[in-house]
Amino acid sequence: MAIEDLDGRVAVITGAASGLGLALAERFAADGMRLVLADVEATALESAVDRLVEGGATAIAVPTDVTDATAVDELARAAVDAFGTAHVVCNNAGVGGHHYPTWEAPLSYWEWVLSVSLGGVVHGVRSFLPMLLAQGEGHVVNTASVGGLVPVPYSAPYAAAKHAVVGLSGSLYGELAAMNTAVRVSVLCPGAMATGFTASDRNWPTSLGAPPPEAADPAARAAHAFIVQNVNAGGAASAVADLVVDAIHTDRFMIVTETDAAMAGAAFESAITGGPPTLR
Repeated sequence: MAIEDLDGRVAVITGAASGLGLALAERFAADGMRLVLADVEATALESAVDRLVEGGATAIAVPTDVTDATAVDELARAAVDAFGTAHVVCNNAGVGGHHYPTWEAPLSYWEWVLSVSLGGVVHGVRSFLPMLLAQGEGHVVNTASVGGLVPVPYSAPYAAAKHAVVGLSGSLYGELAAMNTAVRVSVLCPGAMATGFTASDRNWPTSLGAPPPEAADPAARAAHAFIVQNVNAGGAASAVADLVVDAIHTDRFMIVTETDAAMAGAAFESAITGGPPTLR
């Protein structure tokens, strides 16, 4: 059963200090949701929450490193302590921005991208699904990417993480359907958005040593320049947030923004749900 009215419900969003995460927070606040916002950038997160509260939202900041399963468990407890539960959980935190031939990507870069962009989703599902199942309703939104449907050359760590998020979400969809529960899942596969994605190194963990250098390979450098150009010229994150709300209201599994990706996503959705493909 879809969540038709978001007013008064509780949303938890990771990667919420900027970009798509902040756009989701703003959109949910406009619908009257109470917000639990998480990000590894504590200062930026506090500033974002302050702005939302000044605008009339009810929101708390919970600095969280989604690569740490215990920290995500604590995020779930913070939601319960503040608001009693959660209804919408957006596993949105993700990183990337470098481009290499697959065999040259530094192992530290593989570890970082997989631990945030995939591990953060795994931890979010493990920490929040028991709560949603116990209350018999809720909606999980896992952020993948168009790159999780149509892989871009020189982006193997990112493509691997985002393909895994799509696959994880499809598996979870089938499990929830088999349980005949009102808990739902969507996977979000947006195209280029005007966000700070290509500056993800600002959150590079010191535990992994120095941030990775740019690739020496000319084709990889050209791919990087192309992605940066497309991100800078990308669509508004607020439009993607609108699509997420629509998917929650209508029980939509696959959320896509690009025509080519929509075709691939429709085929995937049809295979997972057993229903006809839907395109928007």
